[in-house]
Amino acid sequence: MKFDATGLDKWTEPVTFDVTRERLVEYALAANDPIPAHRAGDVASPVFAIVPVFQSLLEPALEVVPTSLFGKVLHGEQDFRFHRPIRSGDSLVSRAKMTGFEGLPKGTRATVYLECTSGGELVNEQYVTFFVRGFDAGEKQGVLGPGHRFDDALRASSPVAKVSQHVDDDQTFRYGPAAGDPMPIHLDEDVARAAGLPGIIAHGLCTMAFTSWALLTEVAGSDVDSLRRLAVRFASPVLPGQDLSTSIWDAGSGTFAFETTVGDKVVVKDGLAEIGDS
Repeated sequence: MKFDATGLDKWTEPVTFDVTRERLVEYALAANDPIPAHRAGDVASPVFAIVPVFQSLLEPALEVVPTSLFGKVLHGEQDFRFHRPIRSGDSLVSRAKMTGFEGLPKGTRATVYLECTSGGELVNEQYVTFFVRGFDAGEKQGVLGPGHRFDDALRASSPVAKVSQHVDDDQTFRYGPAAGDPMPIHLDEDVARAAGLPGIIAHGLCTMAFTSWALLTEVAGSDVDSLRRLAVRFASPVLPGQDLSTSIWDAGSGTFAFETTVGDKVVVKDGLAEIGDS
C-alpha cells in the first residue's frame, strides 16, 4: 500500500448547499448554543461551516489514500478561517483538495483544504488534518495545514475566562442529524465498543462547537460577526453526560489561546481563536 502523491492538489467538483433558517436553528440547538442570533437562525454557529462542505471532505482523500486504510482514519485537527458568517438564504458552493501528507512512526497525517464561496466570494476556508493510525507513508509530500500550537508561556498568567459546559446524554442523537454526520460510533453503543471506545462518543466537531460559543460569549461579547479563525487539535474523546471546562488565555492582538478538559484530561488542545471588528 502506498499514498499516491499524484492525487494532491486536485480539486473536487463543486457542490452547492442552500442554507435555510430551519437548518441553522437545528444546528444551534444541537450544540446547546445560547447566542440569540444563532438560535434564531439569522446567522450560523461558526462550526456549522463544516455542514455545507461535508460531502466534499473525504472525496480528495480517495485520490491519495488507499481505500483499505479508511477505517484507520481519525479527525486530528480542524482550522476554520471565516471571511464572514454563513447566513440564512445563502447558496454556498464548496470544493476541496488534499494538499499534503507526512508519514510518521505511529501513522500518517494528511491535510484537506476546503473553500466555501457564495456569489464567487469566499465565505470561509478550512484545513482539515486527519491521522491514519498505524500506517507510515514513509515520506512527506506537499503542504500540511498551518500551525496553531499552544504557547506554554501563557500558563504563567491566569486565564481571562473559564467556561463550564455540560454534554447532554442525548447530545449525539441531536447533533448527528443536525450536522449530517451519521457515523455509528456516535449513535450505536455496540458499534462504538467494537471500535475500542468506552461507548458512544460525542462528535469532535460538536465539542468544537461548544468551544466556539464559549469564546464568543466570553471574549467577543457574543458578536457573531467577529470570529476570524478557530482552530483546534482533538486530543481525547468526550462522552455524553460529561462536563467540559474551557480555559481561555489572551495571547494579544485579538488572538486567544484555549484548551478544553474533562476533569484532568485534555480533550481539545492547541486551541486558537482570532477575534476582529465586525
